[in-house]
Amino acid sequence: MMLSDSAKDSQKFQQMLAYEQELYEQGYNSIAGTDEAGRGPLAGPVVAAAVILDLNQIIDGIDDSKKLSPTCRESLFKKIRQKSIAYGVGIISNDIIDKINILQASMEAMKQAVINLPVKPDFLLIDGNYFPNINLPMKAIKSGDSLSMSIAAASIIAKVTRDRIMQDFDSKHPQYGFAKNKGYPTKEHIQKLEKYGPCKIHRKSFAPVAERLFPFMYS
Repeated sequence: MMLSDSAKDSQKFQQMLAYEQELYEQGYNSIAGTDEAGRGPLAGPVVAAAVILDLNQIIDGIDDSKKLSPTCRESLFKKIRQKSIAYGVGIISNDIIDKINILQASMEAMKQAVINLPVKPDFLLIDGNYFPNINLPMKAIKSGDSLSMSIAAASIIAKVTRDRIMQDFDSKHPQYGFAKNKGYPTKEHIQKLEKYGPCKIHRKSFAPVAERLFPFMYS
């Protein structure tokens, strides 16, 4: 794998590519990073992404999506989609989350994201401690979105995709402030949930929602 001079001069770049570099040296050529967004919210889907980066097209600024401003995420979202070898997205609805639990839903979203890659990877780098049910070699990395550029790129695709979904839901359910809180349990969201009750995209299996749907179970 040949890196540009600018890449070689970047210590951050080198650190973020350490896992990928090791795998390339082992003979893997198509490495996908995977990450999800939306495990913690009370409403909306969980979204995962998988990204195979083209290391001959350097994208400056890729990092854990949580560390980036919305404007920066949007800019990188566009660049990653344009310059990566491939990307895929998986979306699991709140109804499915309620049926199979959020951990299993997150793993299923990752699996869908990998399946939806137009190029089949030969190795997966996964954010976190758990493995999706995919018949590929893989490595789980705790805080991987801060340690692997491929995972960080996936975190940006997943985060921006989910934020856009929640902005669309805001137009349908404006009373909850989804465009602002993205479904997370902010103080304002809890107050709105208390006032209006849950809507159809709220996760009924999550305690703050369940408490308002089935108060007799929590009395």
